Amino acid sequence: MESRVETIRTFSRKPIDREILRLAVPALGALIAEPLFLLADSALVGHLGETPLAGLGLASAVLQTMIGLMVFLAYSTTPAVARWLGVGDRRAAVSVGVDGLWLALALGIALAAAGALATPALVGAFGAEADVAEAAATYLGISMAGLPAMLLVFAATGLLRGLQDTRTPLVVAGFGFAANIVLNLWFIYGFGLGIAGSALGTVVAQWGMVAVYLVVVVRQARREGAGLRPHRAGILLGAASGGWLFVRTVSLRAAILLAVFVATRLGSPELAAFQIAMTLFSTLAFALDALAIAAQALVGRGLGASNVAQVRAVLARCLEWGVLGGGVLGIVVIAVSGVLGALFTGSEAVTSILPPTLVVLGLSVPLGGVVFVLDGVLIGAGDARYLALTGLLNFLAFAPLAVAVLVWAPPGAPGLALLMAAFTFGFLGARAVTLGLRARSTRWMVTGIR
Repeated sequence: MESRVETIRTFSRKPIDREILRLAVPALGALIAEPLFLLADSALVGHLGETPLAGLGLASAVLQTMIGLMVFLAYSTTPAVARWLGVGDRRAAVSVGVDGLWLALALGIALAAAGALATPALVGAFGAEADVAEAAATYLGISMAGLPAMLLVFAATGLLRGLQDTRTPLVVAGFGFAANIVLNLWFIYGFGLGIAGSALGTVVAQWGMVAVYLVVVVRQARREGAGLRPHRAGILLGAASGGWLFVRTVSLRAAILLAVFVATRLGSPELAAFQIAMTLFSTLAFALDALAIAAQALVGRGLGASNVAQVRAVLARCLEWGVLGGGVLGIVVIAVSGVLGALFTGSEAVTSILPPTLVVLGLSVPLGGVVFVLDGVLIGAGDARYLALTGLLNFLAFAPLAVAVLVWAPPGAPGLALLMAAFTFGFLGARAVTLGLRARSTRWMVTGIR
Protein backbone atom coordinates (compact mmCIF):
# COMPACT_ATOMS: atom_id res chain seq x y z
CA MET A 1 0.00 0.00 0.00
CA GLU A 2 2.78 2.41 0.97
CA SER A 3 4.69 1.67 -2.23
CA ARG A 4 1.61 2.42 -4.34
CA VAL A 5 1.07 5.75 -2.57
CA GLU A 6 4.75 6.62 -3.06
CA THR A 7 4.49 5.77 -6.76
CA ILE A 8 1.46 7.98 -7.17
CA ARG A 9 3.22 10.83 -5.37
CA THR A 10 6.24 10.45 -7.63
CA PHE A 11 4.12 10.59 -10.76
CA SER A 12 2.08 13.51 -9.43
CA ARG A 13 5.04 15.83 -9.10
CA LYS A 14 6.63 17.89 -11.85
CA PRO A 15 6.33 15.50 -14.83
CA ILE A 16 2.58 15.06 -14.36
CA ASP A 17 2.12 18.73 -13.48
CA ARG A 18 3.88 19.77 -16.67
CA GLU A 19 1.77 17.40 -18.76
CA ILE A 20 -1.46 18.65 -17.23
CA LEU A 21 -0.49 22.30 -17.63
CA ARG A 22 0.71 21.76 -21.20
CA LEU A 23 -2.73 20.50 -22.15
CA ALA A 24 -4.97 22.34 -19.70
CA VAL A 25 -3.75 25.92 -20.16
CA PRO A 26 -4.38 26.10 -23.93
CA ALA A 27 -7.57 24.07 -23.45
CA LEU A 28 -8.73 26.67 -20.93
CA GLY A 29 -8.47 29.42 -23.50
CA ALA A 30 -10.23 27.39 -26.17
CA LEU A 31 -13.00 26.24 -23.84
CA ILE A 32 -13.67 29.72 -22.50
CA ALA A 33 -13.88 31.02 -26.07
CA GLU A 34 -16.82 28.70 -26.78
CA PRO A 35 -19.22 30.15 -24.17
CA LEU A 36 -17.84 33.60 -24.94
CA PHE A 37 -19.76 33.29 -28.21
CA LEU A 38 -22.92 33.14 -26.12
CA LEU A 39 -21.71 35.76 -23.65
CA ALA A 40 -21.05 38.15 -26.52
CA ASP A 41 -24.48 37.45 -27.97
CA SER A 42 -26.09 37.96 -24.55
CA ALA A 43 -24.30 41.27 -23.99
CA LEU A 44 -25.04 42.66 -27.44
CA VAL A 45 -28.62 41.41 -27.63
CA GLY A 46 -29.30 42.36 -24.01
CA HIS A 47 -28.90 46.03 -24.84
CA LEU A 48 -31.65 45.66 -27.43
CA GLY A 49 -34.11 45.09 -24.56
CA GLU A 50 -35.63 42.54 -22.22
CA THR A 51 -37.66 40.77 -24.89
CA PRO A 52 -34.77 39.98 -27.28
CA LEU A 53 -32.65 38.78 -24.34
CA ALA A 54 -35.40 36.48 -23.12
CA GLY A 55 -35.84 35.23 -26.69
CA LEU A 56 -32.12 34.56 -26.90
CA GLY A 57 -32.42 32.59 -23.66
CA LEU A 58 -35.04 30.27 -25.12
CA ALA A 59 -33.28 29.88 -28.46
CA SER A 60 -29.94 29.24 -26.79
CA ALA A 61 -31.46 26.55 -24.57
CA VAL A 62 -32.73 24.68 -27.64
CA LEU A 63 -29.62 25.27 -29.75
CA GLN A 64 -27.16 24.38 -27.00
CA THR A 65 -29.18 21.24 -26.34
CA MET A 66 -28.88 20.13 -29.95
CA ILE A 67 -25.17 20.95 -30.04
CA GLY A 68 -24.55 19.54 -26.57
CA LEU A 69 -26.14 16.23 -27.48
CA MET A 70 -23.48 15.86 -30.15
CA VAL A 71 -20.54 16.61 -27.85
CA PHE A 72 -19.69 12.92 -27.99
CA LEU A 73 -18.10 13.72 -31.35
CA ALA A 74 -15.27 15.31 -29.37
CA TYR A 75 -15.52 13.27 -26.19
CA SER A 76 -15.44 9.89 -27.92
CA THR A 77 -12.80 10.94 -30.45
CA THR A 78 -10.30 12.26 -27.89
CA PRO A 79 -9.81 9.02 -25.90
CA ALA A 80 -9.97 6.86 -29.03
CA VAL A 81 -7.21 8.88 -30.70
CA ALA A 82 -5.23 9.09 -27.44
CA ARG A 83 -5.30 5.30 -26.93
CA TRP A 84 -3.86 4.70 -30.41
CA LEU A 85 -1.25 7.34 -29.63
CA GLY A 86 -0.41 5.50 -26.39
CA VAL A 87 0.01 2.28 -28.37
CA GLY A 88 2.36 4.14 -30.74
CA ASP A 89 0.31 4.16 -33.97
CA ARG A 90 -0.17 7.81 -35.03
CA ARG A 91 -1.53 6.87 -38.45
CA ALA A 92 -4.40 4.92 -36.90
CA ALA A 93 -4.95 7.75 -34.43
CA VAL A 94 -5.41 10.32 -37.21
CA SER A 95 -7.57 7.94 -39.24
CA VAL A 96 -9.97 7.54 -36.29
CA GLY A 97 -10.25 11.32 -36.08
CA VAL A 98 -10.95 11.73 -39.81
CA ASP A 99 -13.81 9.24 -39.59
CA GLY A 100 -15.16 11.36 -36.73
CA LEU A 101 -15.23 14.40 -39.02
CA TRP A 102 -17.29 12.58 -41.61
CA LEU A 103 -19.71 11.41 -38.94
CA ALA A 104 -19.99 14.99 -37.66
CA LEU A 105 -20.79 16.33 -41.13
CA ALA A 106 -23.54 13.77 -41.73
CA LEU A 107 -25.13 14.33 -38.33
CA GLY A 108 -24.84 18.10 -38.66
CA ILE A 109 -26.65 18.27 -42.00
CA ALA A 110 -29.44 15.99 -40.75
CA LEU A 111 -29.92 17.92 -37.51
CA ALA A 112 -29.86 21.31 -39.22
CA ALA A 113 -32.57 20.27 -41.66
CA ALA A 114 -34.74 18.75 -38.95
CA GLY A 115 -34.17 21.69 -36.61
CA ALA A 116 -35.14 24.27 -39.21
CA LEU A 117 -38.46 22.51 -39.80
CA ALA A 118 -39.12 22.06 -36.08
CA THR A 119 -38.16 25.57 -34.92
CA PRO A 120 -41.72 26.86 -34.34
CA ALA A 121 -42.67 23.74 -32.35
CA LEU A 122 -39.43 23.77 -30.33
CA VAL A 123 -39.90 27.39 -29.28
CA GLY A 124 -43.61 27.00 -28.68
CA ALA A 125 -43.03 24.13 -26.25
CA PHE A 126 -41.79 26.61 -23.62
CA GLY A 127 -45.06 28.55 -23.57
CA ALA A 128 -43.34 31.94 -23.61
CA GLU A 129 -45.06 35.24 -24.38
CA ALA A 130 -45.68 35.90 -28.08
CA ASP A 131 -42.99 38.55 -28.60
CA VAL A 132 -40.40 36.47 -26.75
CA ALA A 133 -41.29 33.40 -28.81
CA GLU A 134 -40.99 35.39 -32.05
CA ALA A 135 -37.50 36.62 -31.14
CA ALA A 136 -36.45 33.10 -30.17
CA ALA A 137 -37.74 31.62 -33.44
CA THR A 138 -35.85 34.23 -35.46
CA TYR A 139 -32.55 33.51 -33.74
CA LEU A 140 -32.97 29.74 -33.74
CA GLY A 141 -34.03 29.49 -37.39
CA ILE A 142 -30.93 31.32 -38.63
CA SER A 143 -28.60 29.51 -36.23
CA MET A 144 -29.48 26.13 -37.73
CA ALA A 145 -27.22 26.99 -40.67
CA GLY A 146 -24.25 26.90 -38.30
CA LEU A 147 -25.09 23.58 -36.68
CA PRO A 148 -23.01 21.40 -39.06
CA ALA A 149 -20.08 23.75 -38.51
CA MET A 150 -20.21 23.36 -34.75
CA LEU A 151 -20.26 19.57 -35.00
CA LEU A 152 -17.27 19.63 -37.33
CA VAL A 153 -15.48 21.84 -34.81
CA PHE A 154 -16.24 19.27 -32.10
CA ALA A 155 -14.80 16.40 -34.12
CA ALA A 156 -11.68 18.29 -35.22
CA THR A 157 -11.05 19.46 -31.68
CA GLY A 158 -11.38 15.90 -30.40
CA LEU A 159 -8.84 14.68 -32.94
CA LEU A 160 -6.26 17.29 -31.96
CA ARG A 161 -6.80 16.81 -28.23
CA GLY A 162 -6.27 13.09 -28.65
CA LEU A 163 -2.96 13.90 -30.34
CA GLN A 164 -2.11 15.93 -27.20
CA ASP A 165 -2.46 19.22 -29.12
CA THR A 166 -4.62 21.79 -27.33
CA ARG A 167 -2.76 24.83 -28.69
CA THR A 168 -4.29 24.70 -32.16
CA PRO A 169 -7.89 24.66 -30.82
CA LEU A 170 -6.96 27.70 -28.72
CA VAL A 171 -5.79 29.62 -31.78
CA VAL A 172 -8.88 28.65 -33.79
CA ALA A 173 -11.25 29.48 -30.94
CA GLY A 174 -9.60 32.88 -30.45
CA PHE A 175 -9.98 33.61 -34.14
CA GLY A 176 -13.62 32.55 -34.05
CA PHE A 177 -14.47 34.64 -30.98
CA ALA A 178 -12.85 37.79 -32.41
CA ALA A 179 -14.66 37.31 -35.71
CA ASN A 180 -17.94 36.70 -33.86
CA ILE A 181 -17.70 40.01 -31.97
CA VAL A 182 -16.91 42.03 -35.10
CA LEU A 183 -19.58 40.36 -37.22
CA ASN A 184 -22.27 40.65 -34.56
CA LEU A 185 -21.60 44.33 -34.02
CA TRP A 186 -21.72 44.83 -37.76
CA PHE A 187 -24.93 42.89 -38.37
CA ILE A 188 -26.83 43.89 -35.20
CA TYR A 189 -26.08 47.60 -35.12
CA GLY A 190 -24.40 48.40 -38.46
CA PHE A 191 -27.13 46.81 -40.57
CA GLY A 192 -29.83 47.14 -37.89
CA LEU A 193 -30.76 43.44 -38.06
CA GLY A 194 -31.30 43.09 -34.31
CA ILE A 195 -31.37 39.58 -32.91
CA ALA A 196 -31.28 38.15 -36.44
CA GLY A 197 -27.92 39.86 -36.95
CA SER A 198 -26.55 38.19 -33.84
CA ALA A 199 -27.41 34.74 -35.18
CA LEU A 200 -26.05 35.53 -38.64
CA GLY A 201 -22.74 36.81 -37.33
CA THR A 202 -22.23 33.70 -35.21
CA VAL A 203 -22.98 31.37 -38.13
CA VAL A 204 -20.41 33.08 -40.35
CA ALA A 205 -17.78 32.89 -37.58
CA GLN A 206 -18.49 29.18 -37.02
CA TRP A 207 -17.92 28.27 -40.67
CA GLY A 208 -14.72 30.31 -40.65
CA MET A 209 -13.45 28.13 -37.80
CA VAL A 210 -14.29 25.00 -39.81
CA ALA A 211 -12.23 26.25 -42.75
CA VAL A 212 -9.17 26.66 -40.51
CA TYR A 213 -9.63 23.24 -38.90
CA LEU A 214 -9.91 21.49 -42.25
CA VAL A 215 -6.55 22.88 -43.33
CA VAL A 216 -4.96 21.64 -40.08
CA VAL A 217 -6.51 18.15 -40.30
CA VAL A 218 -5.51 17.67 -43.95
CA ARG A 219 -1.93 18.51 -43.07
CA GLN A 220 -1.96 16.04 -40.16
CA ALA A 221 -3.37 13.29 -42.37
CA ARG A 222 -0.75 13.82 -45.07
CA ARG A 223 2.06 13.92 -42.51
CA GLU A 224 1.03 10.57 -40.98
CA GLY A 225 -0.03 8.90 -44.24
CA ALA A 226 -3.68 8.63 -43.19
CA GLY A 227 -6.41 8.75 -45.82
CA LEU A 228 -9.11 11.43 -45.98
CA ARG A 229 -11.90 9.23 -47.31
CA PRO A 230 -14.53 7.97 -44.87
CA HIS A 231 -14.36 4.37 -43.68
CA ARG A 232 -17.74 2.79 -43.09
CA ALA A 233 -16.46 0.59 -40.28
CA GLY A 234 -14.76 3.52 -38.56
CA ILE A 235 -17.82 5.74 -38.78
CA LEU A 236 -20.09 3.00 -37.41
CA LEU A 237 -17.64 2.30 -34.61
CA GLY A 238 -17.54 5.98 -33.72
CA ALA A 239 -21.32 6.17 -33.71
CA ALA A 240 -21.57 3.09 -31.51
CA SER A 241 -18.96 4.25 -29.00
CA GLY A 242 -20.58 7.65 -28.85
CA GLY A 243 -24.04 6.22 -28.23
CA TRP A 244 -23.60 5.91 -24.47
CA LEU A 245 -22.09 9.39 -24.32
CA PHE A 246 -25.13 10.63 -26.21
CA VAL A 247 -27.38 9.16 -23.51
CA ARG A 248 -25.21 10.77 -20.83
CA THR A 249 -25.51 14.13 -22.52
CA VAL A 250 -29.28 13.75 -22.88
CA SER A 251 -29.55 13.63 -19.09
CA LEU A 252 -27.42 16.78 -18.74
CA ARG A 253 -29.38 18.74 -21.30
CA ALA A 254 -32.70 17.48 -19.93
CA ALA A 255 -31.77 18.93 -16.54
CA ILE A 256 -30.88 22.29 -18.09
CA LEU A 257 -34.06 22.36 -20.18
CA LEU A 258 -36.15 21.54 -17.12
CA ALA A 259 -34.49 24.42 -15.26
CA VAL A 260 -35.18 26.79 -18.18
CA PHE A 261 -38.80 25.63 -18.28
CA VAL A 262 -39.21 26.47 -14.59
CA ALA A 263 -37.57 29.86 -15.12
CA THR A 264 -39.96 30.55 -17.99
CA ARG A 265 -42.93 29.87 -15.72
CA LEU A 266 -41.56 32.26 -13.11
CA GLY A 267 -41.82 35.16 -15.61
CA SER A 268 -39.96 36.98 -18.41
CA PRO A 269 -37.61 38.97 -16.10
CA GLU A 270 -36.75 35.74 -14.28
CA LEU A 271 -36.10 33.95 -17.57
CA ALA A 272 -33.83 36.76 -18.78
CA ALA A 273 -31.93 36.75 -15.47
CA PHE A 274 -31.65 32.96 -15.56
CA GLN A 275 -30.23 33.21 -19.08
CA ILE A 276 -27.44 35.41 -17.74
CA ALA A 277 -26.81 33.11 -14.76
CA MET A 278 -26.71 29.95 -16.89
CA THR A 279 -24.43 31.64 -19.39
CA LEU A 280 -22.03 32.34 -16.52
CA PHE A 281 -22.45 28.76 -15.31
CA SER A 282 -21.50 27.49 -18.76
CA THR A 283 -18.48 29.78 -18.83
CA LEU A 284 -17.31 28.53 -15.43
CA ALA A 285 -17.95 24.93 -16.47
CA PHE A 286 -15.90 25.34 -19.62
CA ALA A 287 -13.08 26.94 -17.63
CA LEU A 288 -12.96 24.03 -15.20
CA ASP A 289 -13.34 21.59 -18.08
CA ALA A 290 -9.78 22.51 -19.09
CA LEU A 291 -8.65 20.05 -16.42
CA ALA A 292 -11.18 17.51 -17.67
CA ILE A 293 -9.84 17.83 -21.21
CA ALA A 294 -6.28 17.30 -19.98
CA ALA A 295 -7.50 14.30 -17.98
CA GLN A 296 -9.27 12.82 -21.03
CA ALA A 297 -6.17 13.03 -23.18
CA LEU A 298 -3.72 11.84 -20.52
CA VAL A 299 -5.93 9.04 -19.19
CA GLY A 300 -6.63 7.76 -22.70
CA ARG A 301 -2.93 7.79 -23.58
CA GLY A 302 -1.95 6.27 -20.22
CA LEU A 303 -4.42 3.40 -20.50
CA GLY A 304 -3.38 2.80 -24.10
CA ALA A 305 0.21 2.48 -22.87
CA SER A 306 -0.95 0.35 -19.87
CA ASN A 307 0.51 2.93 -17.44
CA VAL A 308 -2.04 2.65 -14.61
CA ALA A 309 0.14 4.45 -12.05
CA GLN A 310 0.25 7.53 -14.24
CA VAL A 311 -3.52 7.40 -14.72
CA ARG A 312 -4.03 7.42 -10.94
CA ALA A 313 -1.63 10.31 -10.57
CA VAL A 314 -3.49 12.34 -13.21
CA LEU A 315 -6.78 11.67 -11.42
CA ALA A 316 -5.46 12.80 -8.03
CA ARG A 317 -3.71 15.90 -9.32
CA CYS A 318 -6.59 17.09 -11.49
CA LEU A 319 -9.00 16.71 -8.57
CA GLU A 320 -6.78 18.88 -6.37
CA TRP A 321 -6.63 21.57 -8.98
CA GLY A 322 -10.34 21.31 -9.72
CA VAL A 323 -11.30 22.09 -6.13
CA LEU A 324 -8.75 24.91 -5.88
CA GLY A 325 -9.74 26.45 -9.21
CA GLY A 326 -13.43 26.15 -8.37
CA GLY A 327 -12.87 27.91 -5.07
CA VAL A 328 -11.08 30.83 -6.70
CA LEU A 329 -13.68 31.23 -9.44
CA GLY A 330 -16.51 30.97 -6.92
CA ILE A 331 -15.07 33.78 -4.81
CA VAL A 332 -14.79 35.98 -7.90
CA VAL A 333 -18.41 35.35 -8.89
CA ILE A 334 -19.68 36.18 -5.40
CA ALA A 335 -17.54 39.32 -5.22
CA VAL A 336 -18.94 40.77 -8.46
CA SER A 337 -22.49 39.38 -8.17
CA GLY A 338 -23.95 42.83 -7.59
CA VAL A 339 -22.60 44.38 -10.78
CA LEU A 340 -22.46 41.56 -13.33
CA GLY A 341 -26.04 41.97 -14.49
CA ALA A 342 -25.41 45.48 -15.82
CA LEU A 343 -22.88 44.08 -18.30
CA PHE A 344 -25.63 42.13 -20.03
CA THR A 345 -28.72 44.30 -19.85
CA GLY A 346 -29.97 47.71 -18.80
CA SER A 347 -33.29 46.30 -17.59
CA GLU A 348 -33.66 47.03 -13.85
CA ALA A 349 -36.31 44.31 -13.61
CA VAL A 350 -33.61 41.79 -14.54
CA THR A 351 -30.56 43.17 -12.73
CA SER A 352 -32.42 43.66 -9.43
CA ILE A 353 -33.28 39.96 -9.03
CA LEU A 354 -29.97 38.50 -10.26
CA PRO A 355 -27.43 38.94 -7.37
CA PRO A 356 -28.75 36.22 -4.97
CA THR A 357 -28.74 33.69 -7.79
CA LEU A 358 -25.14 34.53 -8.64
CA VAL A 359 -24.13 34.09 -4.98
CA VAL A 360 -25.64 30.59 -5.03
CA LEU A 361 -23.81 29.90 -8.28
CA GLY A 362 -20.52 31.06 -6.77
CA LEU A 363 -20.91 28.80 -3.73
CA SER A 364 -21.39 25.77 -5.97
CA VAL A 365 -18.33 26.21 -8.21
CA PRO A 366 -15.89 24.04 -6.14
CA LEU A 367 -18.39 21.18 -6.32
CA GLY A 368 -18.49 21.70 -10.07
CA GLY A 369 -14.71 21.41 -10.20
CA VAL A 370 -14.89 17.92 -8.70
CA VAL A 371 -17.72 16.84 -11.00
CA PHE A 372 -16.13 18.05 -14.22
CA VAL A 373 -12.74 16.47 -13.47
CA LEU A 374 -14.23 13.08 -12.56
CA ASP A 375 -16.41 13.20 -15.66
CA GLY A 376 -13.36 13.88 -17.84
CA VAL A 377 -11.37 11.05 -16.29
CA LEU A 378 -14.11 8.49 -16.90
CA ILE A 379 -14.70 9.75 -20.44
CA GLY A 380 -10.97 9.43 -21.10
CA ALA A 381 -11.15 5.85 -19.86
CA GLY A 382 -14.04 5.07 -22.20
CA ASP A 383 -16.39 4.35 -19.29
CA ALA A 384 -19.34 5.80 -21.20
CA ARG A 385 -21.90 3.14 -20.27
CA TYR A 386 -21.60 3.94 -16.56
CA LEU A 387 -21.83 7.67 -17.27
CA ALA A 388 -24.98 7.15 -19.32
CA LEU A 389 -26.81 4.98 -16.80
CA THR A 390 -25.94 7.10 -13.77
CA GLY A 391 -26.78 10.23 -15.75
CA LEU A 392 -30.39 9.10 -15.81
CA LEU A 393 -30.30 8.60 -12.04
CA ASN A 394 -28.86 12.08 -11.57
CA PHE A 395 -31.71 13.61 -13.56
CA LEU A 396 -34.27 11.70 -11.53
CA ALA A 397 -32.71 13.14 -8.36
CA PHE A 398 -32.98 16.70 -9.73
CA ALA A 399 -36.48 16.53 -11.23
CA PRO A 400 -38.42 16.59 -7.90
CA LEU A 401 -36.39 19.60 -6.74
CA ALA A 402 -37.22 21.49 -9.94
CA VAL A 403 -40.91 20.62 -9.59
CA ALA A 404 -40.86 21.84 -5.99
CA VAL A 405 -39.47 25.20 -7.12
CA LEU A 406 -42.12 25.39 -9.85
CA VAL A 407 -44.97 24.68 -7.43
CA TRP A 408 -43.93 26.48 -4.25
CA ALA A 409 -41.19 29.03 -4.98
CA PRO A 410 -42.22 32.71 -5.12
CA PRO A 411 -41.43 34.80 -8.21
CA GLY A 412 -38.56 37.26 -8.29
CA ALA A 413 -35.15 36.91 -6.63
CA PRO A 414 -36.07 34.21 -4.05
CA GLY A 415 -37.60 31.85 -6.58
CA LEU A 416 -34.73 32.32 -9.01
CA ALA A 417 -32.12 31.66 -6.29
CA LEU A 418 -33.95 28.51 -5.22
CA LEU A 419 -34.00 27.30 -8.81
CA MET A 420 -30.25 27.81 -9.12
CA ALA A 421 -29.69 26.00 -5.79
CA ALA A 422 -31.78 23.04 -6.99
CA PHE A 423 -29.74 22.82 -10.18
CA THR A 424 -26.24 23.34 -8.79
CA PHE A 425 -26.40 21.57 -5.43
CA GLY A 426 -29.13 19.08 -6.37
CA PHE A 427 -28.09 18.01 -9.85
CA LEU A 428 -24.33 18.55 -9.51
CA GLY A 429 -24.43 16.98 -6.05
CA ALA A 430 -26.01 13.82 -7.46
CA ARG A 431 -23.36 13.71 -10.18
CA ALA A 432 -20.58 14.09 -7.60
CA VAL A 433 -21.87 11.05 -5.71
CA THR A 434 -22.20 8.74 -8.71
CA LEU A 435 -18.91 9.82 -10.28
CA GLY A 436 -17.03 9.62 -6.98
CA LEU A 437 -18.19 6.09 -6.29
CA ARG A 438 -16.96 4.94 -9.70
CA ALA A 439 -13.61 6.73 -9.45
CA ARG A 440 -12.85 4.93 -6.17
CA SER A 441 -13.06 1.56 -7.94
CA THR A 442 -10.74 0.05 -10.57
CA ARG A 443 -13.37 -1.25 -13.00
CA TRP A 444 -12.92 1.70 -15.36
CA MET A 445 -9.16 1.14 -15.78
CA VAL A 446 -9.18 -1.00 -18.94
CA THR A 447 -5.79 -0.90 -20.64
CA GLY A 448 -4.84 -1.28 -24.30
CA ILE A 449 -7.20 -0.72 -27.24
CA ARG A 450 -10.85 -1.10 -26.30
